[in-house]
Amino acid sequence: MANNFFAKLQQGLSKTRDNIARGFDNVFSGFSSIDEDFYEELEETLIMADIGVNATSRVMDELRKQVKEKKISDPNACRELLTQILREQMHTDDNAYDFEDKKTIIFVIGVNGVGKTTSVGKLASIFKNKGKKVLIAAADTYRAAATEQLQEWAKRADAPIIVGKEGADPASVIYDAASSFKARGCDILIVDTAGRLHNKKNLMEELAKMNRIIDKELPGIWRENFIVLDGTTGQNAIMQAREFGEAADLTGIVLTKLDGTAKGGIAVAIVSELNIPVKYVGVGEGIDDLERFNSDEFVDALM
Repeated sequence: MANNFFAKLQQGLSKTRDNIARGFDNVFSGFSSIDEDFYEELEETLIMADIGVNATSRVMDELRKQVKEKKISDPNACRELLTQILREQMHTDDNAYDFEDKKTIIFVIGVNGVGKTTSVGKLASIFKNKGKKVLIAAADTYRAAATEQLQEWAKRADAPIIVGKEGADPASVIYDAASSFKARGCDILIVDTAGRLHNKKNLMEELAKMNRIIDKELPGIWRENFIVLDGTTGQNAIMQAREFGEAADLTGIVLTKLDGTAKGGIAVAIVSELNIPVKYVGVGEGIDDLERFNSDEFVDALM
């Protein structure tokens, strides 16, 4: 992450940090020894910070284990230990970004309003800046506004876009996009999908149909399914990811709107609950306000 992005992230997470820091200060300075009351108080603080019950349970188990192994008796010494454990919980494997150097199609999935369309434009800009030939496909054909918005973002990212008629079968857009992808010699195809979840069966069929076309037209191409989640929605984001996870094999999370939320701790809960890596985080409206996720910098900004 660039330094200016880290500064934005730090600023964006200030509400969350204030929220968490107060609780931690009370726990670490309020106890003179590490006992059950200390652990209970710390556990409650983590849960209140939207880190979630399951993630908190894992963190606390690891903390207890390390305190015992390292024979730590001073509660204040637990702060750095806790920070390190959270970093490890959030760590994204180095190979999570291997797709950037392959011929890849990325399906971008998520409910309307989470920043899905803007994330497509920002991802296109990231890959363009790495020297990749990027193509965007507007497969959310049910909302004219979505296509118009995506065309604007494609222009900002300086990436070509394939659009269909309003209400057209998304699979027809994918077919046209696959043909254009081959003709232009592109590296990455980013597909904006419909943000509907009222019928998982329909969504599954739609994605399956699009994937069949890709199999036929672009055999052997690498697939990524990114879900876009709004950081301000807290536990609701986990529910959305679970629902979409039943319709698609999710490979990564794009976490948006982290600026100005008091619920930034939800990122820890999402990774722990779903076992899906956060690959990109967004902290603003600009085209450069999306970056690769860095667990160390995120936890530092959080703590």
